[in-house]
Amino acid sequence: MALTLFRGGSVWTGVPENLLTNALAIEGKKIIALGEDALSLESAADEVIDLAQGLLIPAFGDGHMHPIFGGLEEIGPKITRSETLEELLQEVKRYADENPDKEWIIGASYKSWFVEGGNFDAKWLDEVVSDRPVVLRANDYHTIWCNSKALELSGVNLLTPNPPLGEIVRRADGSAMGTMREWGAVNLILDNAPAIAQDEFNMAFDIANVRLGENGIAWAQDAWVDEGSPENYLEAMGSDYFGIRYNLALRADPINWRKQIAWFASTRDLVGDSQYLSCRTIKFFVDGVIEGGTAALKRGYEDAPESIGMPCWSWEELTEAVIAVDALGFQPHLHAIGDEGIFQALNAIEAAQLRNAERSHPRPVITHVQLVDPVDLKRFAELKVIANFEPLWACDDPLQSHLTTPRLGSERASWQYPIRSLLDNNSAISFGSDWPVTSLRPLDCLEIAVTRTHQLAEQPKPWIPNERISVDQALSAYTYGTAFQAGAETHRGRLSVGFDADLVLLD
Repeated sequence: MALTLFRGGSVWTGVPENLLTNALAIEGKKIIALGEDALSLESAADEVIDLAQGLLIPAFGDGHMHPIFGGLEEIGPKITRSETLEELLQEVKRYADENPDKEWIIGASYKSWFVEGGNFDAKWLDEVVSDRPVVLRANDYHTIWCNSKALELSGVNLLTPNPPLGEIVRRADGSAMGTMREWGAVNLILDNAPAIAQDEFNMAFDIANVRLGENGIAWAQDAWVDEGSPENYLEAMGSDYFGIRYNLALRADPINWRKQIAWFASTRDLVGDSQYLSCRTIKFFVDGVIEGGTAALKRGYEDAPESIGMPCWSWEELTEAVIAVDALGFQPHLHAIGDEGIFQALNAIEAAQLRNAERSHPRPVITHVQLVDPVDLKRFAELKVIANFEPLWACDDPLQSHLTTPRLGSERASWQYPIRSLLDNNSAISFGSDWPVTSLRPLDCLEIAVTRTHQLAEQPKPWIPNERISVDQALSAYTYGTAFQAGAETHRGRLSVGFDADLVLLD
């Protein structure tokens, strides 16, 4: 096996007792020496790589993303880049004109703050495409905006009641406006759309691999996998795949989860546990999002005091479902945004640990962890829950200032994304991007975790500055933290002798 020496820069190991050194040597795919021990191997090295005063670090992991959605966004209309509603509509028209054979025009992610309250009208889309259904996902992926043809083909009209676990936004006359919130309403439309074809999946998968690779991400948690997608993954990878490692999180349906239990187990067996693909996790959407008014809160929204959001589950069913998948050895991965949603997610995990005892998965994950009631902070460490943050959100960007803070009020707004508080409480944390909801670029996320500022913020000062963390803490959450979440911390996530040589060079 070839021996390679890296020298001429700094090596950030991630090991607290020895964070920085000056060289690293690998043989084959394993680290064999660091510092002076590595430099002593120079004469025997097959290759010496000059770091050019750069910083060599462990490869990043992403603890929560949607890689196929990210790839599909690049195949469909490029609405993410649109900075005005008019630009967005013209991009939809361009794509439709250039793809006349597409039965449905499907795209993402539009900026929900373009319109007050995030309520978009089907009539606006009708002006650019009226002959075919158009469905666009909002940037939070909990809301869609569709044209009148999509409403018509889906049978959604003035008489259609709000479904369980969803909201049909309506005009003053009661007709469906074209904005659909949360799964019950979203699925009224998307259940009629054609499934992703394998060739489209392959294209999206290839795009995702390129994007992750160029950003130094070697492992990713695909946090939303429905039926058919595991088979798509296996087909896309083939027998000679070499690239990014993925773990699949199968989505538990709040209505049909009991019927899914056999599918969960059989899919885990089908996927197996290879070096590059595994299926060890079950995803729960506990609640919605604050900007959409659907995150579950302990008390009412400031702009709608009678509303405490829209939980995706009854709390009793959530608890039973988490207990069931935990007993099967799956890692629960719970999307929880509001303080009530997080409280109930912690309750479900605690119940699973009590019921399943030694069978309980040792590393349950609550992801996003946006609004945490201070009284619940200590429970993360007590229950050994990994708090997976998307740090790019921890700033006063337009989504926060225009939609989120007004719905929470100043007191509760100050409870958001308590990264430092959980670290100080000895809780395990990991970082992710939620790509394509937001950028997958770890360096962007790291900067905000450390500074709590954003270039688009209306106020340039740090947002909730007491929750800022150090550069070393942020790097650790994106390397060791994600390896710990993946159960791979004994051989990845740090630069130590015997560990895998998953390396990233920052110039």
